[in-house]
Amino acid sequence: MLTFLFFLSLQSLLGGFPIYVTALSDNPTYGGLMTTAFMIAAVISRLFLGFCLRYLNQKALLILSLIGMLVFIFVTTFTNSIVLFTILRILQGIAFGFITTLLATITTNLIPDHRLGEGIGYFGLATSVGTTSGPFLAISMINVYSFESVLYFSLILIIVITIGSLALKTSNINQQTVSKLSIVESAFDSRAFLPCFLVLLFYFTFAGVVNFIEGLGSSIGVGEQTSLFFLILVAMLIIIRPFSGKIFDRFGHAYLIYSATIAAFIGLLLIAFAKGVSTLFIAAVFYGIAYGVMQPTFQAWAVRLVPKEKRATANAMSLSFMDMGLAMGALLLGIAANEKGYGFMYILSSLLAVVIFLLYFVAHIRRKTKLTPLPSHNRKAS
Repeated sequence: MLTFLFFLSLQSLLGGFPIYVTALSDNPTYGGLMTTAFMIAAVISRLFLGFCLRYLNQKALLILSLIGMLVFIFVTTFTNSIVLFTILRILQGIAFGFITTLLATITTNLIPDHRLGEGIGYFGLATSVGTTSGPFLAISMINVYSFESVLYFSLILIIVITIGSLALKTSNINQQTVSKLSIVESAFDSRAFLPCFLVLLFYFTFAGVVNFIEGLGSSIGVGEQTSLFFLILVAMLIIIRPFSGKIFDRFGHAYLIYSATIAAFIGLLLIAFAKGVSTLFIAAVFYGIAYGVMQPTFQAWAVRLVPKEKRATANAMSLSFMDMGLAMGALLLGIAANEKGYGFMYILSSLLAVVIFLLYFVAHIRRKTKLTPLPSHNRKAS
């Protein structure tokens, strides 16, 4: 619940800030700067989370970060300066990077290992529903009231979350082991790199869906009905995630990742060649299946690959790679759409699903080869 409320609060600001700043400055570039500054700060801040955990436990650092977020949002209500807005968005991004990683780590540490996939599936559901609902609420509040109403709404939610976090239970982590880790070791673990890199590639495609599906809808004459694409996406998310987590715990990640990459490929290809609303909605079903499976599966896989005292590192890597995928995808796919059109851009995205499939296939085969015991006569010979 705290995770859902936090993402609802911050994603409302993420959706509201660009609209308000663009209107204030009459310059869309400044609106985009608010999001870019926030996301870059979030990614960089996660590199230093492990270092901070040397001196504060997870719960204390979470509460301190929430108080910082509360102060930064409160100060925002008193300014109209673009420069100060940018500084405050950077500070909010730092707090966001800490809070999201800490919430994920506290959750994964409390989940029994044999139910890790299911637990992260529910955690991912809370983040995704909050992420999807936030911008919608922000736009509605700005149109009906003002941007200040979004700030007050976010402030109230952060206060509720801060109070709620006081009751959080955290599991015991070997603080002595954490304190011995270098800054590099705290920020990066090569064991978790593959699932994090694959989630970056997937969120590259997700950036194309989130940012450009309305443009595609307008180009094929679908218009306002395009918004129903996201309703189908959320519906599939709610249906798929509880089941995908249980499958992960029982059978592992192979079945999930192979099926999800195939579903993503079909969905993106259908979007690329869509000529009407029915094709677009079928595409939403396929892509929704992929979206429901990919993020929690890759995150659970990354967490399972590292020891418990480095789960904060694995979670930070997973979330940062997701953010980088969104940022890079929005930029590069936007260039592709501008140069070659939306259809070409979504074909390009579908090929990324193929790349994910192939990279995972190679890694899966190599892992199975390593685990396969040598025949008895070969063992004697060696």
